[in-house]
Amino acid sequence: MSETSPSPRTPPPSTPEPHPRATANFRNLAIGLLKTLGVGNLAKTTRAIRDQPERALPVLGITNNPEPQGT
Repeated sequence: MSETSPSPRTPPPSTPEPHPRATANFRNLAIGLLKTLGVGNLAKTTRAIRDQPERALPVLGITNNPEPQGT
């Protein structure tokens, strides 16, 4: 009985690019949310979010205020 060497591992597949339609749908949802919030100048607002994405987190209900007692 001969010993066989382990087969070489294949690398995991690379992450596929999102479908262009899915990206457009996400963009449309984001623009709809901004309009619902009453944003007057979408271009200015989206540039501000692009430059400082942390400014958009409170809109989504995400804050960086941990509870004092922990989890």
